[in-house]
Amino acid sequence: MKFSLFVHMERVSAQQEQRKLYDEMIELCRIAHEGGMHAIWTGEHHGMNFTIAPNPFLNLVDLARRFPDIRLGTGTVVAPFWHPIKLAGEAAMTDMLTGGRLDLGIARGAYTYEYERMSPGLDAWTAGQKMRELIPAVQRLWEGDYAHEGEHWQFPATTSAPLPVQKPHPPIWVAARDINSHEFAVANGCNVQVTPLSQGDEEVRDLMDKFESACAKYPERPRPEIMVLRHTYVASDEADAQRGAEEINRFYNYFGAWFKNERPVSQGLIAELSEEEIANHPFFTPELMRRNNIIGEAAEVTERVASYRDLGYDQFAFWIDSGMSFERKKASLERFIRDVMPAFA
Repeated sequence: MKFSLFVHMERVSAQQEQRKLYDEMIELCRIAHEGGMHAIWTGEHHGMNFTIAPNPFLNLVDLARRFPDIRLGTGTVVAPFWHPIKLAGEAAMTDMLTGGRLDLGIARGAYTYEYERMSPGLDAWTAGQKMRELIPAVQRLWEGDYAHEGEHWQFPATTSAPLPVQKPHPPIWVAARDINSHEFAVANGCNVQVTPLSQGDEEVRDLMDKFESACAKYPERPRPEIMVLRHTYVASDEADAQRGAEEINRFYNYFGAWFKNERPVSQGLIAELSEEEIANHPFFTPELMRRNNIIGEAAEVTERVASYRDLGYDQFAFWIDSGMSFERKKASLERFIRDVMPAFA
């Protein structure tokens, strides 16, 4: 099993200086690189201090200059915000500037808040249809002299400029949940990213079952890779694990608030949740986070991750975004590298 870091700048208070947050993100990436992780993933979001990531390609090129060996992935670009020619060219340029280390993760997007601002009138169904049209078009543009007549885009014969370094092209990863997304990924030669979010390991097993069913449906296609992304906190002791569960519960309360898109937002920050609102959330609780996400001392984390390996997952992404302080994120990541990863060497 390969291990990677999934990381963004996350700003939860107007008192946090953005450049300092970026420097802290770079330090976490340095720890991942020096600790022997396989890849670093960062995504795309707009207008949200909760996740500051307007263009992941910029971040990946910066990381490539600092860290010479690690793979660099978009986790993920938001398909409906991109024209196929623009995405093909920018991804290929990033592959060139990173020395052929790009993994291109693509999703339909999740936040109505972003849809309203980037593509007014867009809904999740149309975003998914755009993703299914975009990915084959990008693949053909990398082959060259490709003309497209689709539902959402039309253009005459075009070749990506530049072409990517990796041949035939950088690996493409599709963020998948329902069976149709898994089947689309396998049929189009793409790897699969899954996240159970706050759900338990029954969801992890169900997502693998969907992936295996998709592979069985297309036996002529080589089996792609599948990566599971989970919030992870490696604690120093049980009391620390409980604190981590409380912090990740707070993160999910804000995640849910952004997703519902009902609270006012000012200067990129959503209106603060009260302690009463967090305590009375209908299903997010610290107990649920402690049980479902990977939170615990090193031995417990190792056992949980090993169960994912045994299910057939090829890569485990350590999702470090949590609203925690930089010092707590750093300590958890260092414990994961020192006390968990060697069990999988």
